[in-house]
Amino acid sequence: MRAKKGPPDFILFITTMALLGIGLVMVFSSSAVTSNIRYDDAYHFFKRQLYWAILGIMAMLVIMKINYSKLKDLALPLMLISLICLILVITPLGIEVNESNRWLGVGFLRFSPSELAKLGMIMFLARTMDQNLSSIRSFSKGVLPYLLLVALVGGLIMLQPDLGTAFAIAATVFFMLLAAGAKWSHLGAVFMAGIGAILAAIAVAPYRLERLVAFLNPWKYAGDEGYQTIQSLYALGSGGLFGMGLGRSRQKFFYLPEQHTDFIFAILGEELGFVGASLVLLLFLLFAWRGFRAAIKAPDTFGSLLAVGITLMIVFQALVNIAVVAGALPVTGITLPFISYGGSSLLFTLCGVGLLLNISRYCN
Repeated sequence: MRAKKGPPDFILFITTMALLGIGLVMVFSSSAVTSNIRYDDAYHFFKRQLYWAILGIMAMLVIMKINYSKLKDLALPLMLISLICLILVITPLGIEVNESNRWLGVGFLRFSPSELAKLGMIMFLARTMDQNLSSIRSFSKGVLPYLLLVALVGGLIMLQPDLGTAFAIAATVFFMLLAAGAKWSHLGAVFMAGIGAILAAIAVAPYRLERLVAFLNPWKYAGDEGYQTIQSLYALGSGGLFGMGLGRSRQKFFYLPEQHTDFIFAILGEELGFVGASLVLLLFLLFAWRGFRAAIKAPDTFGSLLAVGITLMIVFQALVNIAVVAGALPVTGITLPFISYGGSSLLFTLCGVGLLLNISRYCN
């Protein structure tokens, strides 16, 4: 690639840092009560998130400076490492948290292989689609191999179990195939296969069906499956236009479960109101604009597909998380990028942003 290198997208960088800053503030505000009770330290979760944020920013800045075309060779090894880690996490080596085996590591140094798999999948797909662009309109040669890969990766993630992440990866692959030029008829077959997989996942795990039923009428199941959705709606409703004030949430006092992870947006809406929640949504839309702009102006197909995949993964997760918190979708377990508590999620998300900023340097 001989495109002239320029400065990275300043708007994309500032948007990312704004979301990250809001996230750090909200992690502290939403987790202080829980941290103080569990660990006798109101800053426990905040300090861990700050550590990962600093590490992620350093990784982002390093990746931003390396010519992204030179990272092609890392796509296959990263994909293989992701698969190995996804297998290891469902063995006795996996660390169980909240009845799910989603972690590998020792003590404080632990990470979620599914977060690595997201980035690994996007890089691997961008490279292989770029190499086989002429056959992407063929189902057997262009679509089926990716469908099988999604089934493998998604199946391993489902065993953790983590339907939300598996769904996010599948959706990202679908739209990357669309961006690469796959036929609509083939994508229709992929979509139907995805619907079938979701129905099968619900059938083998009755609690998912209970969540779906509770989503349709949470008030009827207010004491169990509908409880989290109702408490989330209470939080959002209490926020009003300008919110109750930073740090003044009532729902974080053990009313709303996962208040600093999956449902942190509800606390944000309660404390900062409609105005604060709208600001976050606008920042994600701004992120989407700059990410897709980098994809359109990228000097090569690999960079374009890489930018599409990273942007889609981040924005799709954000929209699904916000929809769940607002009661518009069933509870899925998808976190809010940059804002929810979670070290490995934040680290790999910032690595992805580093790649986006890298690509933007060649969009002159």
